[in-house]
Amino acid sequence: MEQDVLHIEGTVENVLFKNESNGYIVLDLDAGGELITVVGELGDIEEGESLILEGSYTTHRRFGTQFRAVYCERKLPDTVVNIEKYLASGAIKGIGPGLARRIVAVFGADTLNIMENAPHRLSEIKGISAAKCEEIAGEAKKLFSLRCIMTFLSQYDIRSQFAMKAYRKFGGDTMELLKLNPYLLCGDSIELDFRKADSIAHDMHISRNDDKRVIAGIQYILRSNTSLGHSCLPLESLMQIATKALGVSESDFYSSYNAALDDDELFEFIKNEREYVYLPDYYYAERFIADRIHILRDFTSPEDFDYDDLINIEEEEHNIRYEKKQRQAITTAVSRGLMILTGGPGTGKTTTLNAIISIFEKRGMRVLLAAPTGRAAKRMSDLTDRDAKTIHRLLEVVYDAGGKLTFAHNENNPLDCDVLVIDEMSMVDVLLFESLLRAVRLGCRLIMVGDSDQLPSVGAGNLLRDLIDSKVVPVTELTEIFRQARQSCIVTNAHKIVAGEYPDLTQRRSDFFFFKRDDYEQAVRLIVDLAKRRLPKAYNYSPTDDIQILTPSRKGTVGSVELNKILQNEINPPGDAKPEYKSYVYTFRVGDKVMQTRNNYDIVWRRGDEQGTGIYNGDIGKIVNINPPAMTAVIDFDGRVASYPFDMLSNVELAYAITVHKSQGCEFEAVIMPVLGGFEKLFYRNLLYTAVTRAKKLLILIGSEEKINSMVDNNRRTKRYTCLRNMLTGSDDAPFIHAHHTNNKPEEGGSGILAFLAEKEGKDSDNG
Repeated sequence: MEQDVLHIEGTVENVLFKNESNGYIVLDLDAGGELITVVGELGDIEEGESLILEGSYTTHRRFGTQFRAVYCERKLPDTVVNIEKYLASGAIKGIGPGLARRIVAVFGADTLNIMENAPHRLSEIKGISAAKCEEIAGEAKKLFSLRCIMTFLSQYDIRSQFAMKAYRKFGGDTMELLKLNPYLLCGDSIELDFRKADSIAHDMHISRNDDKRVIAGIQYILRSNTSLGHSCLPLESLMQIATKALGVSESDFYSSYNAALDDDELFEFIKNEREYVYLPDYYYAERFIADRIHILRDFTSPEDFDYDDLINIEEEEHNIRYEKKQRQAITTAVSRGLMILTGGPGTGKTTTLNAIISIFEKRGMRVLLAAPTGRAAKRMSDLTDRDAKTIHRLLEVVYDAGGKLTFAHNENNPLDCDVLVIDEMSMVDVLLFESLLRAVRLGCRLIMVGDSDQLPSVGAGNLLRDLIDSKVVPVTELTEIFRQARQSCIVTNAHKIVAGEYPDLTQRRSDFFFFKRDDYEQAVRLIVDLAKRRLPKAYNYSPTDDIQILTPSRKGTVGSVELNKILQNEINPPGDAKPEYKSYVYTFRVGDKVMQTRNNYDIVWRRGDEQGTGIYNGDIGKIVNINPPAMTAVIDFDGRVASYPFDMLSNVELAYAITVHKSQGCEFEAVIMPVLGGFEKLFYRNLLYTAVTRAKKLLILIGSEEKINSMVDNNRRTKRYTCLRNMLTGSDDAPFIHAHHTNNKPEEGGSGILAFLAEKEGKDSDNG
């Protein structure tokens, strides 16, 4: 039942909590003598302000009655008492309680009007120098400008966090720019939903076929499809989607498209006599990768040297005998300095990599190790007995003057190393790899390790596969399964799956088990029993630390969302000693296993005396504390402990069950995977292979043998639209010459491309 929208007015008495990144705030509002606790994303509000709020009352389990505001109209204080209180609260940098008192004593109720329209008059206040006056005037201008943007956008139910993002990007000219082109709000680093910007543009009488609207719509479609892994789209398919979604003609589309090409707002690449359209960032990324790979390859040309003696020494020191391809990989890495080492489980990638690192170190070279995720970096560190970092931490995340994320290490500040080793390359997308290559100085050796049969990166591009298929980079693929690994049914079945053979589901004595269940409820009961009772009892496994349920999909009875709710209640049921926080999808409580679902570069974490920033998509942790009065949750991510304001938990999910895609780069003692029902297009060979290879000691499949075999038969690789391979090989390259397009004949179909505002779950990438 919907609650009635209520209106309340009052003056801000106290600000109890504030999150400056998204505008979430908790405050006490004096509404005619009644003190009301107000929560919501209202922006940078200070004590003394007058507010008109719309929303509804809610009852919090710990805090009691609160007013959750969904709309806020702000009025600057207009009484001497409230103006002084407002300035004393620190609303304007450089003004404290004492100075606030002196300013209000001189200007009275006209203080804020003077600060906005005649700030030079502040020099009339005793103790304010010309320099101080200039400083305060600048800060006041920022404040009034931001308030103006927030007020303007609030009319369209646009949250204050977008106003703050816009202000960080455009500064004091934001309002003027938005009045000229509200679609700027859809761009990078702001990323407002196109429909919201469209509603503003409609009120401004911007026509449906205006270039600003059509170009913004095209860019929004391209940006939406990067979440499906496409770094570009075929022009014909893009035209079909855009004309339908925007309600414009083909001639309108091509007119705006040509204008965007002319202004470098879009880029075009010709592949197989078809035009592919890029956003600038993705075009520049793939172009830079192709150019830099060629330079690195030429810079590290083969040396005329026999490394057999060095390899023999490694064998003697470590009592290891390297097989032929391992010796080839070591020789290529040391001589060429640019290579890809690939191979499935049990083929000796780690043994080979350790030899490569050892030889480099014996030659006095500084070696750095990195991987895309925290868990992958930790695993790399454990296997090599050397420090490994995430790529983001290695490059050091910083923000530029416009608030855009960038990295401290780049062409002007390269990484201080002679050799850089990157593991789990299948997870690396083109934007991250571009940044990495910019930080690699010429002459640095680059060793890339990965399994190309794993699922591709969550981000756009098909990097590892394109690098291998281009044949531009030396590749050594290890194929021999070593004797010890052959004892594992996980390893042998993984290789069968990759080869298109059905896994052996009859073995019940090793590390690979199959339970036939055709009924959803029976399958769920078995999953719960295995995770909660049977595996902990038989193997002493922790249900949260050692056991991981993997699913092909988020949705459905055996999807990750529903399984998480069931598993949470069984493994970590509610209790009086377990504080909770209820979000839109989940109820979080102390002891829950959770996963970060979006990169957060700002959040501070601590590990003992060490402090750092950044928790990334795919990081798994455990909630160790929930503090309702402070509205925070504390999460331990493998030793990195971070405090989350409640509103930031929207980027966290329960992780008793996760999708196979989210498991990339991770390894778990035991994996349980239901294989029944769901979207048919999500059941394919390399998804099954990726799931099987996540298990370290025990794998359990639950479902039907027919479904498992059909996954093996379905060799529909997750193919993506990208032109990187052609850029690497130099074929069909016509990036800077674009004829002006007219009504081209549209491409048949277009499956696999995200419709303009369609649901993303269950969609597939088309064959690029």
